[in-house]
Amino acid sequence: MSNQPVYVLGVGLTKFIKPRGKVDYPEMGYEAGVKAMLDAGITYDDVNLGVACYAYGDSTCGQRVFYQFGMTQIPIYNQNNNCATGSTGIHLARTLLSTSPILNVALVVGFEKMAPGSLKSNFPSHTSPVDKLSRMMFETNGVDMKAPGAAQFFGNAGREYMKLYGATKEDLAEVARVGHAHSVKNPYSQFQDIYTLEQILSSPTVFDPLTKLQCCPTSDGAAAAVLVTQRFLDAHPSLKSRAVLIAGQGMTTDAPSAFSRSAIDLIGYDMTTRAAAIAYQEANYDPAANPPSNSSPVIVELHDCFSANVLPTLDALKLTPKRGTAHHLYRSGEATYGPKSRMVVNPSGGLISKGHPLGATGIGQCAELVWQLRGWANNRLVEGAEVAVQHNLGLGGAGVVTVYKRADGGRARKVSDEEVKMVVGMEYNPAVEARTGVSEEMRKRVCSRDRFVEYMHQQKRGEERAAL
Repeated sequence: MSNQPVYVLGVGLTKFIKPRGKVDYPEMGYEAGVKAMLDAGITYDDVNLGVACYAYGDSTCGQRVFYQFGMTQIPIYNQNNNCATGSTGIHLARTLLSTSPILNVALVVGFEKMAPGSLKSNFPSHTSPVDKLSRMMFETNGVDMKAPGAAQFFGNAGREYMKLYGATKEDLAEVARVGHAHSVKNPYSQFQDIYTLEQILSSPTVFDPLTKLQCCPTSDGAAAAVLVTQRFLDAHPSLKSRAVLIAGQGMTTDAPSAFSRSAIDLIGYDMTTRAAAIAYQEANYDPAANPPSNSSPVIVELHDCFSANVLPTLDALKLTPKRGTAHHLYRSGEATYGPKSRMVVNPSGGLISKGHPLGATGIGQCAELVWQLRGWANNRLVEGAEVAVQHNLGLGGAGVVTVYKRADGGRARKVSDEEVKMVVGMEYNPAVEARTGVSEEMRKRVCSRDRFVEYMHQQKRGEERAAL
């Protein structure tokens, strides 16, 4: 697909928080974008195009966020692809950069201001885009009117996996236990709590076999990434040490098998298998021929909206010895840190702990993997990893799989906080410490020099808010 290589040069995050309306999306998106440009060592005047990623908001929310960096008249794309929105934005930016003779730098910003509770449609008078998938679920497994729809889709897939391959409720709970344990070292995670297997199993049932602690929370938050071309990187050699190559990427939609009457197929198993095949081929990565090992582990950020999605997805990503064996990776300790580790799944804590602000989720996964491969995530580093795999899924449907590698082809090695501070010129290492807000000094370093508009930063008065 790619005419020239594209790299992630910078990433930035806000803390993911409970959706209580305390911070609005312009502030969240602005903070993430400024942090990403600081991380990349660029200014907004370098940016040729913007991509705004969000699922809940009006049509030009992206401009409202981006105009705060400067009104440079670049094209800004607003896009929504359900839970895969963030990764779709990265895919769009990469495609445009890799094929353009003139575009060199893209800023992708994902943000979400959500309502508390389970996901609901904002347009009840419109036909649901998942109406046929929902009908198939009803015909094959029935519908529980008291349970959230998404939990039923993935819960049914979990039941099917258990029936076909001998996994147990304890296996699904162990997936969640591992994710929660990882979250403690991620300062951006909405929840940073350790639970025992018994606590996870005994938490309130959402939809059997899923309990509350096996389900991701809705969240407010933002994430951003700066993507650049090989051409830009060659012209700025001092920035190469922080660049991470997007070695391969595949984006797919549903296959006819979605209606095979299999609950696993219904949640997009074949979307993931095809997206992974495309990404692996482009990246020259074959996990079957070169399986992950303790000496060469793989870092995986996987769309664990529910614990039940993890096991079939690891199979679909070909990261298991054969289909139906993913639960054995958790039983043996091969999917987390430790002497038996072959991979670390969701070192960030995953959606179950970190939270799931839809537009920001995929870019947040990207940020974790970039920090891992750079060696900046030194409190949770998957040492020695050469390859990082990202999986982001949206029902309805969209599946994005991305393979990242270090620009120098090397392995992840630990970098000290002091070294990181010297590289980015900040007072802290953003991979291991989350600081909230944007200072005037940060703004001056990255926002447009001559097209910054102060008016975009004025607070609305009470009467204006009421009128709007």
